Amino acid sequence: MSTIPHPDFSAERFARSPEARFEPAPADGVLPEGFFTTTNLPTYVRVGGRWRMPREPRMDGALVLSADGELWVREGRRVRQGEQVAMGQAEDGTEGIYVHASWMASGAEGEFKFMTSEVSREKPVDYARMARLLVEERERGGYPVWVTGPALVHSRARADMTWFVSNGFVGGLLAGNAVAVHDIEASIFGTTLGMSGAGEATTGGHGLHMRAINRVRAAGSIAKAVEQGVVRDGIMHACVLHRVPFVLTGSIRDDGPLPEVVTDNLAAQEAMRSHTKKATLVVMIATALHAIATGNMLPSFVTEADGSLRELTTICVDSSEFVVNKLKDRGTHQAFGVVTNAQDFLHILRLYVERELASRGKAGG
Repeated sequence: MSTIPHPDFSAERFARSPEARFEPAPADGVLPEGFFTTTNLPTYVRVGGRWRMPREPRMDGALVLSADGELWVREGRRVRQGEQVAMGQAEDGTEGIYVHASWMASGAEGEFKFMTSEVSREKPVDYARMARLLVEERERGGYPVWVTGPALVHSRARADMTWFVSNGFVGGLLAGNAVAVHDIEASIFGTTLGMSGAGEATTGGHGLHMRAINRVRAAGSIAKAVEQGVVRDGIMHACVLHRVPFVLTGSIRDDGPLPEVVTDNLAAQEAMRSHTKKATLVVMIATALHAIATGNMLPSFVTEADGSLRELTTICVDSSEFVVNKLKDRGTHQAFGVVTNAQDFLHILRLYVERELASRGKAGG
């Protein structure tokens, strides 16, 4: 796991840096012209003679100094009239704001490192190291966030994903309506979009996902459907049973949707953000739009309790290089790409995690 050293702020160039400049927001949801736009990299702001890091870092936000002197990264829509917003464009400290990017080129050989090569299906996948990272994250009580697409359910990776949820490797699950619908259809009818586990279409199967949605809506919620025995296994069942929080967000093409699905875009962003700001490891599987949306809400680093920094392990899995490259192009530089299908990835990763647990004398499910 790569640590990120803080810059040496005793250096002369930092000592010469001015205080950051702030101006009041002219209206609710409106930032002053010339405001500083945040990145997902470690950022330091000089206030009161000290270099300080803002809370809840992410890209595409503004730096806000609250009335009590706390620094925050805030989405523009959340800034209120009169709040003090950091100004400037320079990221080298000459305007009192420093974006720490030099650590990206450093790191010892042999470490699990990001941004060192292009994404390719021909590169080997270090499952053993990913398994160690997952086990270590569980042991330290971290908050791994998993972002999944419906292909995970269709590819029969459902059982393995259920195992990860049940065994404490998922802190929060971010997905769309379809993931939950197809998982619940599999629980009730043994099919996903009418397709059997053997990959064959079933008679009348095209309507089974709608029947699954209807049963959950009749129960009142996914949690109540689990309590009533309507949903008896699978990913959503495991989330309810083990109290793993999930956020299901809607889209224009959704059927139903299920009762818990957040259909308001901004409310969905807020719900997802409540998890991304706590994330200590992120795994994205078979979902382009959800992966990019989540990536935009993430910092590239984790701040430990003692103030030290480390890279935020971000693993993006897809059957095509396109999704991983698109994610990196949109600013999630730290994403490590795994080009394979969801079923193979999850099943092999589970085997390696079980092997890692056995070597440590720990329990798995």
